[in-house]
Amino acid sequence: MMLRHGGLSLCGVLVITTLFVPLSYASTSFMLEPIISKPRHSRLFKSALRQENLSKQQSDLWTPLVNQGWKPCIASTSTSSSVSDSSGYIQVFLDGGLNQQRMGICDAVAVAKILNATLVIPYLEVNPVWKDASYFEDIFDVDHFMNVLKDDISIVRELPDEYTWSTREYYASAIRSTRVKNAPLHASANWYHEHVSPVLESYGIAAISPFSHRLAFNNMPADIQRLRCKVNFEALTFVSHVRNLGDLLVNRLRFPVVESDDAAGTEYLKQVVDKEGIKSAGRFVALHLRFDKDMAAHSACDFGGGKAEKKALARYRKAIWQGRVMNSRFTDEELRNQGRCPLTPEEIGLLLTALGFDNSTRLYLASHKVYGGEARIAALRKLFPQIEDKKSLASAVERAQINGKASLSAAVDYYVSMHSNIFVSASPGNMHNAMVGHRTYLNLKTIRPNMALLGQLFMNKSMNWSDFQAAVVEGQRNRLGKIKIRKAKQSIYTYPVPDCVCQQD
Repeated sequence: MMLRHGGLSLCGVLVITTLFVPLSYASTSFMLEPIISKPRHSRLFKSALRQENLSKQQSDLWTPLVNQGWKPCIASTSTSSSVSDSSGYIQVFLDGGLNQQRMGICDAVAVAKILNATLVIPYLEVNPVWKDASYFEDIFDVDHFMNVLKDDISIVRELPDEYTWSTREYYASAIRSTRVKNAPLHASANWYHEHVSPVLESYGIAAISPFSHRLAFNNMPADIQRLRCKVNFEALTFVSHVRNLGDLLVNRLRFPVVESDDAAGTEYLKQVVDKEGIKSAGRFVALHLRFDKDMAAHSACDFGGGKAEKKALARYRKAIWQGRVMNSRFTDEELRNQGRCPLTPEEIGLLLTALGFDNSTRLYLASHKVYGGEARIAALRKLFPQIEDKKSLASAVERAQINGKASLSAAVDYYVSMHSNIFVSASPGNMHNAMVGHRTYLNLKTIRPNMALLGQLFMNKSMNWSDFQAAVVEGQRNRLGKIKIRKAKQSIYTYPVPDCVCQQD
């Protein structure tokens, strides 16, 4: 797969907090890890293990998407190719994980364009969960970012000397007149003209925080929408060492491998090339489980771990969100009927098997730590023995530059996922949304699980495999990469059609 500019660009969903210290996660060490002794859906699981490869169904699954009548279209409709004189400097301080910060970067560029202002390279806050202190330039190619956008807005790496006082610490210590903190959710372009332009005129600089979802998706000029897509899909590319490691992982996923050990005794996979040369590339599915401790607790769903797990998740929920979790008001049955429970590794394995993937399918796990660890993944591994991740595919030396850097690790996962034949996520979320949008833009196959249907199917303990498989195949018929047109208020980063594309002749 060829991607422009030699790398990937992306935007996800941004969560930006105010410039204050968030609730500490240190007090959550009481959280118990679950004990999973057997599959929760044993009847379906036993049947899934006996499934044979259905070659016709397999062939259909791996077939690339046909042209759906759209092509990338992000060129500005403006006749001017120069940037006007700047009205001042715009700063944003972005919190959250990697995929949460992308939309903030894209929206910051858009706001700078709306106000004809100069954007300062965004400051990435340290995530309280991931504890990654990486800067923008540690993750993204800054030169590429600035070069791609040079005809759209003015961008600087740092503020000039006269504004060096405008820092995170400055805004955290007191109320400041240069800080804009009252931007409403999904604010219009007019709101920024009315409330931020005066700050720029008075002080020459404005720091907007919080900034999460503070720019509307509707009623925006076409050029602003296309600019957001340009940042998303063209301007944001990862630094070279992330792309290099990603290419290495993709190569080892696609070609024959053998287990080996590095000097430190770490088991990993080493590429094998036969005497006839490299064989044709293999296929793989990138799977984002999205089943970490926070997700499990916040969902308020029952995952089969018994009373001990329920109590532990409830305590964690109270400690982190002080009980302010809407899902906790509903029963497990109600949540599953509404499709609000993330799929467990076992359930995503049953979904993939029902769709026709067999045990020879290679899966790449693009995930943070899975709640329950290996015990939780055991059922998935029985269905799909060829599961890989960064640690199984690359040595400790090869992973050295991303070690302990959660954002860089997530960047590698994103890169590999974009190069996969098929991507699937266990539940909607920031990674899922970013992938759906980016792969839609490039017309790549993505499986979007029908969460409500699957929730109902998994509650039916008497259903046999034949009926389960038929229901899954029918329920996923239009959720295997078919383009969805963005509806009112939906994110342009998840649904880039029609804003980021043009119809082909």
